[in-house]
Amino acid sequence: MIQSHPGRVSVIVPAPNEEANIERLVRSLARQGGVREILIVDDQSEDRTGEILESLKAETPLLRVWRIDSLPEGWLGKTYAVSVAAREAAGDWLLFTDADTEHLPGSLAALVELAEREGADLLSLSPGQITPTWWEKAVIPLVYVNLGRLYRFDEVSDPRSAAAAANGQYLLIRREMYARAGGHQAIRHAILEDVELAKRVKAAGGKLLFLPGAAWVRTRMYHTFGEMWRGWTKNLFLLYGGSLGKIFKAWIKLCTLDLLPYILLLVFLMWLLSGRGNIAVLCGALGCLLVVVARHASYLRAVSRLGFDSRVAPWRLEGALILGALLINSVIAHRVSQHVDWKGRRYSTS
Repeated sequence: MIQSHPGRVSVIVPAPNEEANIERLVRSLARQGGVREILIVDDQSEDRTGEILESLKAETPLLRVWRIDSLPEGWLGKTYAVSVAAREAAGDWLLFTDADTEHLPGSLAALVELAEREGADLLSLSPGQITPTWWEKAVIPLVYVNLGRLYRFDEVSDPRSAAAAANGQYLLIRREMYARAGGHQAIRHAILEDVELAKRVKAAGGKLLFLPGAAWVRTRMYHTFGEMWRGWTKNLFLLYGGSLGKIFKAWIKLCTLDLLPYILLLVFLMWLLSGRGNIAVLCGALGCLLVVVARHASYLRAVSRLGFDSRVAPWRLEGALILGALLINSVIAHRVSQHVDWKGRRYSTS
């Protein structure tokens, strides 16, 4: 197994009401080589998060915990929580990761070595996604396939390209670059703080390395449909750069390539079964069937490249319906209502 230099990485985790995830996360981090300290911020939790963390301290000497009970003016919950821990961090590298992630054995050592070999200042992963329910299988892979077109791994990792992106579920950054980019203090009001930090790193001359990460880290982002709805409502508008044109284009593409062929195929089949069909209707049905098969094959390849189980592919139609609604809802939240709700807090988007 590849080993990094011991004790070089400070791992920083915000933990608001994470009793379902926090123990699994801490245990997966404690097994990693190269960890100097695990810094967790209990962000106003009202569940057993704090209690579980206290019990883990006895068996995890590297674990340090802070509790915050209020936010300073101008800060968002996540940016403030991680900034509290970052001020205390002593590692050469800072790993910002989410409480719902699980880090596979040897992943941190391998990724630190990869970052240093490639001369990266910030390495970020798109983790493997655990999708046990039908709505997760439908929506999560489709969202990531679409984001993969917006933020192409090779373009983000190319110093000659202006493209910048990162995923806050796994963001490994050199301590000196974090300071040069202004840290989370500089992006304290940003809802999409991971992408904003990546932009600042690239603007400061730093090198990004953005990779699919199913081989190293996995996560289950949402446990209820409502959580998923609020989460993507919060993020989609911003992930599309706040551009109504880009969102409209994505919505039209969903309708014409993912939904319309199914609808037309159903209409043509109904005509044929009613006995009113002719050669034109038959050709139309065959044409629609070819489009459906081709789109399914393309989607299957795309989700497989991102590390998803191929069994998520049949849920693409349901995913397209929900994602189309989410795109509209995200626009309404950011441009009409001008607020989003997340983790029990309401954030202004004006």
